[in-house]
Amino acid sequence: MSDTVSDYKVGPGKPPLHTRFKKGQSGNPRGRHAKNLPALLVEALNQPVAITENGRRRQITKREAVIAQLVDKSAAADLRATKMLLDILKDIEEHAGRAPPREPAPFTPADEEVLETLFARLRRVWEQEAATQTQGD
Repeated sequence: MSDTVSDYKVGPGKPPLHTRFKKGQSGNPRGRHAKNLPALLVEALNQPVAITENGRRRQITKREAVIAQLVDKSAAADLRATKMLLDILKDIEEHAGRAPPREPAPFTPADEEVLETLFARLRRVWEQEAATQTQGD
């Protein structure tokens, strides 16, 4: 009776009999989970890359390198890069909820009154300056 269950010794590489996989049963029935596209993109963009800037080498993420190149090309009058950069900025503003208003708000009667007062004050200043110049000539 040397090969019975009671003689089985548990140890490294020898799990208890009651916890072993049964015949035909996989250890991971659903399989390995695949990463989704956003997770893969984030992982790739966060990888470091070495760059040389002003004669010095330093490491930045690929995300920072892509944005830096896009901004540099846009500043060098590359129209495609400029359009891509403006589209990105527009998306960021919309997602942040700070998109500029589509139409300016109409003037209220109080706004009209302020403008009229300002225009009257400017007219007086201009008339005084014109009078000063004609007297000086």
